[in-house]
Amino acid sequence: MHLTELRASLLKGHVIPACPLALTSSRKLDEKHQRALIRYYTSSGSGGLAVGVHTTQFAIRDAKHGLLAPVMTLAAEELKRADAKIGKRHLRIGGVCGERAQAIAEAKLLHSLGYDATLLSLGAMKTATEDELIQHCQAVSEVLPIVGFYLQPAVGGRVLPLSFWRRLVLLPNVVAIKIAPFNRYQTLDVIRALAESGRDDIALYTGNDDNIVLDLLTPHTLAGKTVRFVGGLLGHWSVWTQSAVALHQECRRVSVGDSPIPAAMLQTAIEVTDCNSAFFDAAHQFSGCIAGLHEVLRRQGLLAGLWCLDPQETLSSGQLQEIDRVYTAYPHLHDDEFVAQHLDDWLR
Repeated sequence: MHLTELRASLLKGHVIPACPLALTSSRKLDEKHQRALIRYYTSSGSGGLAVGVHTTQFAIRDAKHGLLAPVMTLAAEELKRADAKIGKRHLRIGGVCGERAQAIAEAKLLHSLGYDATLLSLGAMKTATEDELIQHCQAVSEVLPIVGFYLQPAVGGRVLPLSFWRRLVLLPNVVAIKIAPFNRYQTLDVIRALAESGRDDIALYTGNDDNIVLDLLTPHTLAGKTVRFVGGLLGHWSVWTQSAVALHQECRRVSVGDSPIPAAMLQTAIEVTDCNSAFFDAAHQFSGCIAGLHEVLRRQGLLAGLWCLDPQETLSSGQLQEIDRVYTAYPHLHDDEFVAQHLDDWLR
């Protein structure tokens, strides 16, 4: 996708699920369910997909698994099929990790597979200076446009100061920023940097799974400029995705209007955050976040089990009961009926 076209698409605002990894009981790639997952996301109305990110499990890069290229290739194939079937082009965002050599190699792989942009994690560069981080981002962006990424430290990120974001938003090939520190102060640092830069061609996507609806509804006016989140690139949106698409559309409608935000939308914001607390295992510092998403997808038949590449990565004590609780409390937020209607087709 041409850079101008990519920016225009991102600025429209989309639901972009962070794709989980489907595994068999022997912890090998389950191609049947991996393809079904991607068909689910595209059929739900998502605007694209993020693959090779935290929700896909960073361990796909480990030599003992060797899953990075197979998973990224499979996803590219399915998105190409969906483009032809649905009649629109889905955004392809690929996760990129590691220090310079690894990150460049991964970006080149994504470029060869037709991905549009990298979601660039800086988690491997915890001791790098700010100058080194900016140089790293610049180098990767010369291979493929980048989505800046504020990943919360609890799952491998690092604190990134306002000065870093002020410099990042000046890089010519930054097309969007995913803000996911789960922290209001750090979120405002990124928004302030973008507002002060004067740029209007960088799209903001929420990754704050604990504040999704309010991020999408809130006008952020800083430095005399109003900046809005236009969409989300979210692990939370890897489940109940059809409902997420409808919610995103409603948030966008409300946020660009002049009417007050309905109280019902504020209540929905709390409900979504409550669901996320169960899925992401907030009670145990997010240790069960991937397994929690797997459990929701397993219940719907989209995954065969909860298996992660790390056998120790599973649901925390009491997490299953929390998922049961929110499932019962908020039936209007799930899309079980939609999945049941189409699951057989997706699994073919």
